[in-house]
Amino acid sequence: MATRAEESHDAITAVDTLAHGTGREKAADFLATVKEEERTFSPEEEKRVLRRIDLRILPLLLGAYFFQQLDKSTLSYVSIFGLVEDAHLHGQQYSWLGSILYLAQLVVQPLAALLLVKAPTGKVIGTAVLLWGSSLAIMAACTDFASLLGLRLTLGTFEAIIAPSCVAVTQMWWRRGEQTLRTAIWNAMNGVTFIVGSLFTYGLGHIYSDNLYSYQASILSPPIHNIHIITLETQIIFMFCGLLTVAYSILVLIFMPDSPMEAKFLSEREKVIAVERLRANQMGIISREWRWDHVWETAYDVKTWLWFFLIVTISIPSGGISTFGNLIIKSFGYGSFETILFNIPFGAIQVIAILGGGWLATRFQRKGLVIALFAGISAIGTLLMIVVPREQKGVLLFGYYLVSCLAAITPLVYAWEAQNTAGDTKRKCTSAVVLIGMCAGNVIGPQLYSTSQAPLYRPGLISNLILFVLVAVFAILANLYLIYLNRKHARRRTELGKSAQIVDESMLRKKAVEQGKDKVLGGGMLCSRVFF
Repeated sequence: MATRAEESHDAITAVDTLAHGTGREKAADFLATVKEEERTFSPEEEKRVLRRIDLRILPLLLGAYFFQQLDKSTLSYVSIFGLVEDAHLHGQQYSWLGSILYLAQLVVQPLAALLLVKAPTGKVIGTAVLLWGSSLAIMAACTDFASLLGLRLTLGTFEAIIAPSCVAVTQMWWRRGEQTLRTAIWNAMNGVTFIVGSLFTYGLGHIYSDNLYSYQASILSPPIHNIHIITLETQIIFMFCGLLTVAYSILVLIFMPDSPMEAKFLSEREKVIAVERLRANQMGIISREWRWDHVWETAYDVKTWLWFFLIVTISIPSGGISTFGNLIIKSFGYGSFETILFNIPFGAIQVIAILGGGWLATRFQRKGLVIALFAGISAIGTLLMIVVPREQKGVLLFGYYLVSCLAAITPLVYAWEAQNTAGDTKRKCTSAVVLIGMCAGNVIGPQLYSTSQAPLYRPGLISNLILFVLVAVFAILANLYLIYLNRKHARRRTELGKSAQIVDESMLRKKAVEQGKDKVLGGGMLCSRVFF
């Protein structure tokens, strides 16, 4: 079993002076200017800096992830107000409005990985939030499938940067043992979105005015009587959420630092502590050099593909539920506004599941088993929706709420891969592969459903049930593989006369950290340790 990432010391001290070189990490350049004795700090100082980081960086991540999830979910919210009928959607067209966003994200992920290595992280996040918020606001003027599809494509293109950015920022600011809970917290915005988004939609859906109808009538050709107008509720929801996102982007551009070394909210002493404390990660912080050897290493790493298939199998049902969730609830026999309100408990359960999953994984160091647990709960909920008669609306709704536990799985996969990948380029590439899998799953998910399946949606639900079982299988396989790797590393250490049990300590040599490989150092071996 892997030991915990955190170390308890009266003082945490650097163990080496980093050598100069080309393409070196920015953190190395920064620490090279700091005297050896100034790198020592007490646990109390570290806690104080960690608290400042949590109060500044974490809220900005929460907001960015919240608006990303809110804005992509507006399609589901407006669907119950007659979007399908008003935009003359038929066949799989509504499904494609859900899939196209993730198809755009899938295509853009390699570029996002490169951008996060080459460009200032804070500015990238702020600009992306601004651009996708603008795209959503403009969507209020859409009247048919083609225009909606085009702007959903644009929305997905700019949103593609957020998930890898959140992973990168988490790796940049927090130690490995701290990352699982922080990742769970910003992923919990998925559930918060259901709560807040439902309340927004409930309130906005009660607004009555002819102004937007008149505006749209003035810009449409052919004349108004020859086409169908998108409902007022749809226009209001698109505009409100889009403009709110644009306003938030300004805060991100102003207050999100690009790295710990450039954080204005930290003093020079606090910057040293913020950087020095992360040496125990044995991963580095940030580099502007793109390393092709890391790219190939990512492709050959078995762990990469275990996480890829794991995220694909959970993202398929997630994508289907995200797009068709409100229509499924409505098919139980509830009205539009009842459907909105019934999404609030769904979101609350998601928050509890995500935070609970993060706590369980941190407490027991067994992410694979925790993932299998939540996949099993979601499978039970799906089975209830398949077999229970439509007359038993309460039981059907209970089953739907159990499915919400699937939200706990994605952040655990994010944290799992982040904690087991070293080297800046390799981290970005591995995250990109995982996020490509997430996007691919979300592209496929809505296609398993169709508006023609109403009211039972049986084919989509049966496919989800099968996928939840596969999620549990892949999670257990990944856990077993990591156990194998840890035992292999333990044998290598024993052969070198070292203890088989290792702890996450400061880097022994920067080069080994940059390359993310096992290196022979001074007669010993720096063995990569994997986290369950």
